[in-house]
Amino acid sequence: MGSGQVTDWQGKNVTVAGLGVSGIPAAKVLHGLGAKVTVVNDGDDARAREQAAELQALGVTVRLGDGATLPEGTELIVTAPGWKPDKPLFTAAHEAGVPVWGDVELAWRLRELDGRKAAPWLCVTGTNGKTTTTQMLASILKAAGLRTAAVGNIGVSLLDAVLGEEPYDVLAVELSSYQLHWAPSLRAHSATVLNLAPDHLDWHGSMEAYAKDKGRVYEGNQVACVYNVADKATEDLVREADVEEGCRAVGFTLGAPAPSQLGVVEGILVDRAFVENRQQNAQELAEVSDVRPPAPHNIANALAAAALARAFGVPPKAVRDGLRAFTPDAHRIAHVADVGGVAYIDDSKATNTHAAEASLAAYESIVWIAGGLAKGATFDELVAKSAKRLRAAVLIGADRALIREALARHAPEVPVVDLERTDTGAMLAAVQEARRLAVEGDTVLLAPACASMDMFVNYNQRGDMFAQAVGELGT
Repeated sequence: MGSGQVTDWQGKNVTVAGLGVSGIPAAKVLHGLGAKVTVVNDGDDARAREQAAELQALGVTVRLGDGATLPEGTELIVTAPGWKPDKPLFTAAHEAGVPVWGDVELAWRLRELDGRKAAPWLCVTGTNGKTTTTQMLASILKAAGLRTAAVGNIGVSLLDAVLGEEPYDVLAVELSSYQLHWAPSLRAHSATVLNLAPDHLDWHGSMEAYAKDKGRVYEGNQVACVYNVADKATEDLVREADVEEGCRAVGFTLGAPAPSQLGVVEGILVDRAFVENRQQNAQELAEVSDVRPPAPHNIANALAAAALARAFGVPPKAVRDGLRAFTPDAHRIAHVADVGGVAYIDDSKATNTHAAEASLAAYESIVWIAGGLAKGATFDELVAKSAKRLRAAVLIGADRALIREALARHAPEVPVVDLERTDTGAMLAAVQEARRLAVEGDTVLLAPACASMDMFVNYNQRGDMFAQAVGELGT
């Protein structure tokens, strides 16, 4: 079962590790295929008991409060992507010779079940920009008249996509480093690693291990490995990948593209990779103004999406039409309002320093609202790179002192307001302080560089409260 295609699931003893958005669909699918399914879960709260009752009604065995013990007779584990590789359950599985798959691996193995025509996968990973790029890609593919969906880590089940009654022409697949770790046999049509920066190192154990898992997305690519010219680590991963004969390395850059690259020339997105005689020819795809918002890192997202679509044979007009039709999700460089000649921008999704750096690079004169849970991050590099753009900073959250200290070292002339309060009125106070500090032509930018859970339910609530606070400023 470890390497070959499983054709008969009847009576197979499969353990599903974890309830939730991936575990429950996996358990249902496997049970429907005739497997003997046992779900193990660390938690035993009211929500878990409710989910367990739903599965038990189908005939699935569920063990709550014990995710460490390998059930007797287990032949395969299908794990939720967030379960760390060093958990005792996986140690026991390794010692017993039991393979461990993630839900992505399971979907990959089932995509041709019952003679289905498997849709090719165009895969997107990276530290930041995955969701936006995947959604842009899906929009471009739809503009080309293809039946597609944005699936995977984006919140839409890959299992539902590959097992649906009506087949897709192609899938735009967002993959996290966790999912890639547990998907050893995935082989994409084409894929991209958008960027690499330290993240989730507590899970992976090291930057090297994190990068290795991201690089799995290139293994076995058929047509194109798309990399970021400005991030050499992504190109290094392409060089290390074992791909199919004829698969090409295709770069994207915010500068003028070299042959086998996509880039920008005088406000035009240009393709010099998927054209005849790319040494001399180039193809216009879209205008920078077709990308919303036209911030540098979002233009890079658009170029990566365009490269994957072009690798699949999509015509130039579909790239333009798809980018024009695309609307970004909330809290991603969202323009909230202009008040007194000052723009207020919500990028609450910038939950790490890499994302915040890209956001800060999009504006010239910024009153920066930042802070929250640092997750072990340091801020010296971020502040040093962004110092010349900062008019002032307003700091909130549990780890704001780390940012304050980085500002003192690298931008001592920047005024800093340190808000100690952590109640629900803290965001209103931050916005009011930012308004006081800003002058006409400035941008008040919520780009926290931190997670939100110290003060808010999630980054969505943080962004919503920012927008609400801006609304209370008046016009």
